Amino acid sequence: MIKFNEYNFRGSSDRNPGTRVNLISQIGQIGWGSLFAAFVAMSCAIAAPAKAAERLTLRLGPFQQSVEIDDLEKFAQTGKLSPALKPYSALLTPEIQQLLNRRLQIDPKVTEKFVNDLLGSSDGIRVLDKIGLALPNSTVEDLKAALLLAARQANGFSVLSFLRAYPEENVVVDASAAIAIVLQINTPYLESIALAPLLEQEMTSTDDTPFPSSFDPAVGGSENVYERTIRLRDEERQRNILVDLYWADRTSGPLIILSHGFASDRKFLTYIARHLASYGFTVASVEHPGSNFSAINGGGIGTNFETVLPPTEFIDRPLDVSFVLNELADMNRGYGSLRDKLNTQQVTVIGHSLGGYTALALAGGKLDLAELRQFCKNRSPLRRAPADWFQCAATKLNDDNIQLEDRRVVQAMAFNPVTGRLFGKRGLAQVRIPTLILTGTADTITPSLNHQLRSFSQLGGSKYLIAAIGGTHLSVTDPGNLNDALAQSTLVQELTGKDAEPLRELLRGVTLAFVKQLTPDAKLYEPFLTPAYAQSLSTATLKLRMSTQLPSTIGTWLEVMKIGHQSIALRLPKINEWSIGGIRWPFSPST
Repeated sequence: MIKFNEYNFRGSSDRNPGTRVNLISQIGQIGWGSLFAAFVAMSCAIAAPAKAAERLTLRLGPFQQSVEIDDLEKFAQTGKLSPALKPYSALLTPEIQQLLNRRLQIDPKVTEKFVNDLLGSSDGIRVLDKIGLALPNSTVEDLKAALLLAARQANGFSVLSFLRAYPEENVVVDASAAIAIVLQINTPYLESIALAPLLEQEMTSTDDTPFPSSFDPAVGGSENVYERTIRLRDEERQRNILVDLYWADRTSGPLIILSHGFASDRKFLTYIARHLASYGFTVASVEHPGSNFSAINGGGIGTNFETVLPPTEFIDRPLDVSFVLNELADMNRGYGSLRDKLNTQQVTVIGHSLGGYTALALAGGKLDLAELRQFCKNRSPLRRAPADWFQCAATKLNDDNIQLEDRRVVQAMAFNPVTGRLFGKRGLAQVRIPTLILTGTADTITPSLNHQLRSFSQLGGSKYLIAAIGGTHLSVTDPGNLNDALAQSTLVQELTGKDAEPLRELLRGVTLAFVKQLTPDAKLYEPFLTPAYAQSLSTATLKLRMSTQLPSTIGTWLEVMKIGHQSIALRLPKINEWSIGGIRWPFSPST
């Protein structure tokens, strides 16, 4: 039988979005119970159930087995198993019963518009393609008809209402395709897709005039850039730390630290390092030896997903930065070419993914291991994103009062940060320095709602939010440091290369403007920290938005998610005639 906590892990969440799954090919190793659970969970996760069908038939090559939908409905209502379902008793848990009963309420007046927009979006088309593989006898018309009919049900849209709405008596499921979808798809990501049009609309600037500027901050500066790699040895922690330094002849302002993501390296944001150095800033790009590409790719970690990230990395990464700052402070007092070019008393940290966590921890974010342990206690690979799993490694830390803040850090920028439950409900309120968070609505690794929007809402100081509508986890990557073969996901393809260039252009301009706020040129660069600037770089593929506050509708979603185990429904305020503002969506703590 397939165990969902056993993965053939290759690459990483940062270099290789979407872990690759080694599906067992021999039929004798796959139990029908697992296949059945996979399809039920898949249906719940994608919130796209089936219709006027009476039976659900699971097919694997020449083998197949059927389950009556009536039996599933009785189980959902009573929790009791019919004789036909008793073989699956170990799999039909109270959680599965809860998932079968979960409902999405859609305003009848906007149902057709909602479904049409969902199916017409690029993400909807990808999901539909995958569902089509899992339901090989279906057509787009069948799926659309079932979605529309199920969405119009008075008691709401659910797995069972979709099954009942499906225009065939028997729903045939290709079990292999269903399992692949289960292992790739996650509810937090789909929530982010649902929020994408809200972010786009509520963060859109109403000023239609072209963005005025006498210069372009995304264009390189006039300084010659020098580069050097140094190796530092932390004897106390037995860590060798490589650092790439970038500097110019005329240097001023804060020192900038770059922290890469999980299974990446110090070259990940090279284009930003060189850009900032060309304006006279010194940049130090740190490589974290316990969670870099070399450690993950060749470290013999094995296939246990829980051991991919050592728990100590949540402490060692911020300590790496503090150690590097101590060493650079000594170099700054020396007699070499870097003398007086390393302002370690005024530091801006820029991090991506797990590096984003690193930046927030150094900025004063307080870990809440008690809440994290509660969240991770009953976790399941279903309805979870990779970052939701990675964060749970921290539950094995022994010290519940970990202090990681470094007062030398005076600004923080976190791109697609891993946060989840690491900082609990109040840990990021301790961050009082200027902070910028970037979120991508098509990020399958660190989905927007759980890892960036909630975090942004907690920040205590001045803050900026950049939303890349359609941006993925690797959209910020330096093109010269990306292996395209590793940037493919079974469900959602990473947006990189030329398509992501507008975001990289925005980040060149915004990082410069953000750091310039610590210099006499602050006022000159303020216009590049505005909604108008971000929006001016938008394309049809990648819509870019910026704000200093969370859109009100998103705040409402986050409020709902704070309500413990209660099963509730919320009608969001309407934004326009059709939008998701007409939906009532019940949440549970596991989403």
